[in-house]
Amino acid sequence: MIDLHYWPTPNGHKITIFLEEAGLPYTIHKVDIGKGDQFKPEFLSISPNNRMPAIVDNAPKDGGKPISVFESGAILLYLAEKTGKFISFDIRARVETLQWLFWQMGGLGPMAGQNGHFNVYAPEKVPYAIERYTKETNRLYGVLNKRLADREFMAGEYSIADMASYPWIVPYENHKQKLEDFPHLHRWFKAIKARPAVVAAYAKGSPPRPMTEEEKKVLFGQTAR
Repeated sequence: MIDLHYWPTPNGHKITIFLEEAGLPYTIHKVDIGKGDQFKPEFLSISPNNRMPAIVDNAPKDGGKPISVFESGAILLYLAEKTGKFISFDIRARVETLQWLFWQMGGLGPMAGQNGHFNVYAPEKVPYAIERYTKETNRLYGVLNKRLADREFMAGEYSIADMASYPWIVPYENHKQKLEDFPHLHRWFKAIKARPAVVAAYAKGSPPRPMTEEEKKVLFGQTAR
């Protein structure tokens, strides 16, 4: 059984997608990031970066004590290796999957996240920041669109790279993007959206409610103290 510490954000959806696709049994433990659940000691013991998602695998492959994993990319890789699913063990195909997984972790996620922050959540409009992150998101959409021009999925076969990237395309309207401008990405997006496991994963959590000003203070602007 997998214990999943989760909130319905793009990074949270990545993991429910994998778990549903792989048919792994799991229990959701909600981490309400607007209320500050991510700062509770019991959560920090498994996710020291105070970010969700995180998992505890109570039945690891080695048969030993439970293993906890934080960071969504690391979780996807761990689960793929545990199950032998959604990542190839052929060296060349594996590299294809890993480099696009890291592309999402280092590029699409952070840039789209900042885009959403300055377009939706920031208390004041900062034109330079809005333009900077909207354009960079657009560039990354273009990179993905080009990648998908001659293949069905990002690494050829459906993989953890697709599971990582899809949830960050879902809020494209908040990112001020039009999927019609990216026909190959748009085709890929519709195909993944229709997958039964993806439908089931999104049904696990309602869309995040609009945040109050107090919740924004909890979520944004934290320091080491």
